[in-house]
Amino acid sequence: MQHLTIVTTGGTIDKIYFDDKSEFQIGEPQIGEILRALGVAFTFEVVPVLRKDSLHMDDHDRAQIRAAIEQQPHRHVLVTHGTDTMVETAQALAGLAGKVIVLTGALNPALFKGSDAVFNIGCAVGAVQTLPDGVYIAMNGRIWDPAQVRKNRDANRFEAVGMP
Repeated sequence: MQHLTIVTTGGTIDKIYFDDKSEFQIGEPQIGEILRALGVAFTFEVVPVLRKDSLHMDDHDRAQIRAAIEQQPHRHVLVTHGTDTMVETAQALAGLAGKVIVLTGALNPALFKGSDAVFNIGCAVGAVQTLPDGVYIAMNGRIWDPAQVRKNRDANRFEAVGMP
């Protein structure tokens, strides 16, 4: 991989906290700053598509994400996405020929100390370089097939479908 296209859609990874409002809002995509700070040895571009909590995404939003990825000339695509509906979006991206697409996000905002964002991004970057064409999810230190994973909201982690 010499070039990575990063499609951002919002989600917890990009949330920021406003003390005066006591709520989270989705801010600017954080991944570009994270990769620059890490000094990665590849070129990348950030393509912001949405700035939404994934619970608010619908089929129209997923079609917009798919269209944005289809328009990219490069094979390697990383998508930052909210974790609650990441699986649904990954499934909606199935069948895009000639692309390795890896979705990742964070269970805590990237700006928070102890966030899983940098770890998940690192896993996703490694995955997108080594996997065959297809759509994958990189969360919790694993690479998942979107048809075989779910988010366990109670445990706040991703796990194989069929687990209790």
